[in-house]
Amino acid sequence: MSKAYDRVEWSFLRDMMIKMGFNSSWVKLIMNCVTTVRYQIKKAEERGKIIGIKVCKRAPSINHLLFADDSLLLFKAENRTAIEINHILETYAGCSGQVINKEKSAIMFSKNTQHQQKNMIMSALHITREARTEKYLGLPVYIGRSKEKAFAYLKDKIWRKVQGWKEKMLSTAGKEILIKAVAQAVPVFAMACFDLTKTLCNQISEMICRY
Repeated sequence: MSKAYDRVEWSFLRDMMIKMGFNSSWVKLIMNCVTTVRYQIKKAEERGKIIGIKVCKRAPSINHLLFADDSLLLFKAENRTAIEINHILETYAGCSGQVINKEKSAIMFSKNTQHQQKNMIMSALHITREARTEKYLGLPVYIGRSKEKAFAYLKDKIWRKVQGWKEKMLSTAGKEILIKAVAQAVPVFAMACFDLTKTLCNQISEMICRY
């Protein structure tokens, strides 16, 4: 929800409007609009309209996470909560003039959610797909029981890069630089967020060693 005026110095914006000849009263009005913006997110939870989730019993309830231009909404899998969430999104769209892209939106349920309940919530939110095979920032959204299966794409990515290198044109030192700069760098981001299995790490190492 970051606007264009959030990415410029407000003093620069004010000085530019004055330089362009805008009336001082108009400049003051615009700067009040720019510098006093605020967002209210948790009001619906305070009224009991929606229920967030907790990582443990004594932890605070969380109903949303905002990152860059993405929004992650967290709530209890109830039909009335989904209806309220949809109402909030429609209100926001109507007030801001922006449209919620439901085609790019996905939903993920806990394993205890019944199939019928899933359908009701997806229908209330007008979302058609579950985030089972989705990736966010290059990482899988859903891990499941098999980490090796979830991160198998790392092996494929490294293999494609290795196959593209022309071995005969590289010296031993050149191969070593490519391995360190490219092949070994591929899984680093995933390993910073997740513990990869020993089997997967060994398979990646064998692949690099064969090269």
